[in-house]
Amino acid sequence: MTEMPRPSDVTEMQTLATGLLPGLVWAFRIHSDGTAEPLASDKPIEMHHDGWLWLHFNLADARTTEALKSFKDLPQAAVDALMAPDDHQHLFVDQETIYGMFADLIYGLDGTSREIGFLHFALNERLLISTRRHAMTAAEHARRDLLGGTKLTCVASLLEMIVEHVIQSIDRYADKLLEEMSDIEVELLGREVKDLRQKLTRIRRAAVHLHRQLIGLNALFQRYGRELDSESRPKLRIPAVALQQRLQGLDHDIVALRDRAHLLQEEVSAKIAEETNRSLHVLTIITTYFLPANLVAGIFGMNTKGLPLADVDGGFWWSLLILIGSPLLISILLWRLRTANR
Repeated sequence: MTEMPRPSDVTEMQTLATGLLPGLVWAFRIHSDGTAEPLASDKPIEMHHDGWLWLHFNLADARTTEALKSFKDLPQAAVDALMAPDDHQHLFVDQETIYGMFADLIYGLDGTSREIGFLHFALNERLLISTRRHAMTAAEHARRDLLGGTKLTCVASLLEMIVEHVIQSIDRYADKLLEEMSDIEVELLGREVKDLRQKLTRIRRAAVHLHRQLIGLNALFQRYGRELDSESRPKLRIPAVALQQRLQGLDHDIVALRDRAHLLQEEVSAKIAEETNRSLHVLTIITTYFLPANLVAGIFGMNTKGLPLADVDGGFWWSLLILIGSPLLISILLWRLRTANR
């Protein structure tokens, strides 16, 4: 009895037979002169041509796994990296392949969002495959650059351009955080500050996340910088040292932003404490004014025998006089104490 092929095997055989790549978001063919030609994602893609390909896949599509397994030119470790969970940044330099995963800002409907996602990639001299579970800002901007006529010299230059866009998107996000913090400084001088702590907490949290991702990305280029800069194959050579310097400069700005937010948060806390002390001071004065009156009213309100002024004509008016006079007496005493302390 002939064994029926599994559904996954059928999908892979169909992919190889038709040339269709399920889960493909976009594709570009970069010719030998550096010009980029966009390809239809729903049509077969010719793998043998002059130049090289950029294929961008959506990992949210369940069929993408089988499509990635059809690329036999990539080592198994690179294919696994393209499908790996979004956990942490990593970079590996193989004999003929560079693969790994970078952190980037997720691209929302209205532009760059505040959330961080991961872009997986694997490249050799004739192919760059990138995958993601969410739309990523750097990949989207790189696509727009190619549609705008940007020319690339080699496959490594595309990866370099994507990393440049990662740096630029984080830089733009940091500028937005800086503008928000400048607005908070203005608000801190002329209004209630209780609602500013939440804004500063969000800015500090964002700065901490960005710093963590930049540290990780910088560590990758620091580890493999010499290897990538001195790559024997020019098409896979990446200026890692230059990218590392840009990452270090941006990380320095992020750390300064985080520290500034921390100082502002301390200033907000101090101002809130000052306002609380002022309110407690006013409350204490009011309590001091009315405490004797409450005491007198409590004494005369007791239904017991022997109360003073109970059998005196006009006792009510005398008790009322005591109620009014006690706060006045406290006011005179406080005024004398204040005058004596000057």
